[in-house]
Amino acid sequence: MFEPHAAPSRNIKNDVLSGLTVALALVPEAVAFAFVAGVDPLVGLYAAFMVGLITASIGGRPGMISGATGALAVVMVALVADHGVEYLFATVVLMGIIQIAAGVSHLGKFIRMVPHPVMLGFVNGLAIVIFLAQMKSFQTPDAEGVMQWMSGNALWVMLALVALTMAIIHYLPKLTKSIPSSLVAIVVVSLLAIGLGFETKTVGDIASIAGGFPEFHIPTVPFTLETLWIILPYAIILAAIGLIESLLTLTLIDELTETRGQGNKECVAQGTANIATGFFGGMGGCAKIGQSMINVNSGGRGRLSGITAALALLAFILFASGLIEQIPLAALVGVMFIVVIGTFEWSSFRILKKVPRADAFVLILVSGVTVATDLAIAVIVGVIVSALVFAWEHAKHLQVISFNNKNVDGMDSKVYELHGPLFFASVKNFGDLFDIKNDPDDVVVEFKHSRVYDHSAVEAIDTLAERYVKAGKRLHLRHLSDECRQLLHTADDLVEVNVIEDPKYRIADDQLG
Repeated sequence: MFEPHAAPSRNIKNDVLSGLTVALALVPEAVAFAFVAGVDPLVGLYAAFMVGLITASIGGRPGMISGATGALAVVMVALVADHGVEYLFATVVLMGIIQIAAGVSHLGKFIRMVPHPVMLGFVNGLAIVIFLAQMKSFQTPDAEGVMQWMSGNALWVMLALVALTMAIIHYLPKLTKSIPSSLVAIVVVSLLAIGLGFETKTVGDIASIAGGFPEFHIPTVPFTLETLWIILPYAIILAAIGLIESLLTLTLIDELTETRGQGNKECVAQGTANIATGFFGGMGGCAKIGQSMINVNSGGRGRLSGITAALALLAFILFASGLIEQIPLAALVGVMFIVVIGTFEWSSFRILKKVPRADAFVLILVSGVTVATDLAIAVIVGVIVSALVFAWEHAKHLQVISFNNKNVDGMDSKVYELHGPLFFASVKNFGDLFDIKNDPDDVVVEFKHSRVYDHSAVEAIDTLAERYVKAGKRLHLRHLSDECRQLLHTADDLVEVNVIEDPKYRIADDQLG
């Protein structure tokens, strides 16, 4: 009879333990991304704490983890180098305002326009990026400070600890799922390395994470139009990258948990978190797919997991920096390697030969661009290429059936019955379908089985009408929508236009609002 209370209790335990695991994995990445952006490590840690706490509390995807990310840090480098960290804080505030505006405007729904091959390329590319990021842990500075690859005992110890971490994470769930295997692996490997006195890199070798509670302060920048023009381009780029990465991660977590998040709500939460971060000395952030995967795979599905991760991270900064700095990097690298294996869509190798070549090309292209540049650019490129492929393929679907007929006056007439979509990619083919020179004096173009989709199509119809008028022939446009007719110029004034209104047929054109 106590069964109904077991599930909530178990969920709370899973969320708390999973959150602690995520917090440990957040530390080295937040520090590393701070270095990438050219700011103090605490700036990255504060961002991980505040963005993580706020998005976990009010975001649209429980279980998703947010914090400082490399995709944003890369964009911030030039701003910090040219204008200083205070301009970065101001930019993060403006970035948050833009993201809230996107959420309020319900722009989150446009993530549905991302095709499946782009999603596969996104996760595969991201898995490769996460893997390559771990390679830095296998490097160590020489006497002159130049980074060199590990060798000898140091390399073997590192590899052994990584392998042990991965083995624990893989095999422990076969024995028990009461404790997240990633947390157990980190604790066991840390105790083993410390107890046996292994010479291996630790979190403390990256930087000290000790600090105080983040303090509120308004960014000390001139409140002028000149400042706005400096930070606005960066804010727009950061907002776009942050939302794209967050919404794609949300979609991925939806698939893993077989639930559905709220994209627009997440946009508002991301914006709110970044505004707060900018006022509390953080570098801003967005959703983190690696840590989100750790959280979900460790059993963290509720808001409490993200809240626990953020609060635990703050506790590390305030009280436990000495202990956290002793954790071997090998343990965290092992955790991230497991994330890489779980994130990469291995099935994509199998389906490459089964899907259309264009989809296979987009999948590989997005993966490559993700590794070469960043996630946002890769997704945008993938969507554009997919759209162009779609337009090219559907441009071939426009066909015509022509036959001779008698009009109501008994005159010879020719009917062109169009089949297929008429839009920017098919207008060239449209113009070639008509034999104006040899057509009779009376011509009918039947649009009953064709759709007019954009203004390029309207212009093509208008040009066709003009050509028939110059040839001294009478043209009828049948089953053409009223909206399309209103946009025509030559046809509307010089040609008899017979319009039969179809209530289900509407033209999509910017001029119609």
